[in-house]
Amino acid sequence: DNPVARAGLFKKLGCQWIHVVDLDGAFSGKPVNYKIIEKIINLKDLNIQLGGGIRDINTIDLWIKLGVQRVILGTAAMKTPQLVFEACEKHPNKIVIGLDVRDGCIAVEGWLEQSDIEAISIAKKFENSGLASIVYTDISKDGLLRGPSIDETVNFAKKIKTPVIVSGGISCAEDLMQIKSKESFGIEGVISGRAIYDGRLDIKESNKILSN
Repeated sequence: DNPVARAGLFKKLGCQWIHVVDLDGAFSGKPVNYKIIEKIINLKDLNIQLGGGIRDINTIDLWIKLGVQRVILGTAAMKTPQLVFEACEKHPNKIVIGLDVRDGCIAVEGWLEQSDIEAISIAKKFENSGLASIVYTDISKDGLLRGPSIDETVNFAKKIKTPVIVSGGISCAEDLMQIKSKESFGIEGVISGRAIYDGRLDIKESNKILSN
């Protein structure tokens, strides 16, 4: 119930990056939890990767000016691809696209809409745009603690040059070890939420596994 205090705890435990999603913003199409996120940014010495409700260049400019290291474009990347190219040109290596994938195809609008667009086709469209990374979330696994779709994600990463971040289904330290072993295939990192809050992942141990 206190995101700022939680972010401070993550910092204290040695986290260098925090993945923040404005879920209200994802549904409304514009930033909603602005004040809370600004307080997280002001903790300093944390890299913030932010998504949710970011649909235009002015919002991207605002967050980066406030100190966000990476801005994630999800629905906007699907519906207004030119925004990705413009943002990457203006803010090189600070733009990430988030691909929420079900059965190989993209879901948008906070997962409310299922498209027939293949995730790999979107990734290749932005291959040379200067993206920092792609967050690949298997939404059939997200929050279920049943393990991530590692093979599917690695197969995806092998087909592109852009680094890939695994998201969805992380349940234990063994998942992290398995993901770490695939680093050479273009896997840059991993996002975990529920497993941390449920106590299934120890933050210090997780950081140690992933930094070795």
